[in-house]
Amino acid sequence: MSHYDDDVLLKMFHNPDNSGYAFNLIVRKYQEKVYWHIRRMVIEHEDASDLTQDTFVKAWKGLGEFRADSGLFTWLYRIATNEALSFLKKKKRWSFLPWSDVEYTLESSLETSQAFSGSEIERKLQKAILQLPEKQRLVFNMRYFDELKYEEMSDVLGTSVGALKASYHHAAKKIEDYMKAY
Repeated sequence: MSHYDDDVLLKMFHNPDNSGYAFNLIVRKYQEKVYWHIRRMVIEHEDASDLTQDTFVKAWKGLGEFRADSGLFTWLYRIATNEALSFLKKKKRWSFLPWSDVEYTLESSLETSQAFSGSEIERKLQKAILQLPEKQRLVFNMRYFDELKYEEMSDVLGTSVGALKASYHHAAKKIEDYMKAY
């Protein structure tokens, strides 16, 4: 899967005889990265799994119109990010709770999650990340865990590189302060 570059996969997809096969290769190539990107935002495995599937359904529907102005990976991340953010906004609306209570719920699910097998320091880091404002949390996750370059993040989020660097810096400082305090 990863031995096919995106240009080859897109050419295969645009051939009607290979579109299903090519899309399957795209999913297999990016599914894990997309899942973990979403999972770090929504915490719950079931939600992340559903949103990953929703991301690839939207990608399937839109791939024929994909103009390749950005990379395929960037485009998928943009879809995944939008799906996760929309989900979190709906979750906030459904629960009729302030955002801080939704964050508390996410933190609680992190504590009780059977799927989270990290050490105590990893759990502490995740709690610190959950304390960040939504935009800083997203930027921190994309930079720290996904190791995206600021230029890639700019394409995904539609934000300037300078603003992203500032968000990351503020996020890292808040996480450092949290880790020292707790």
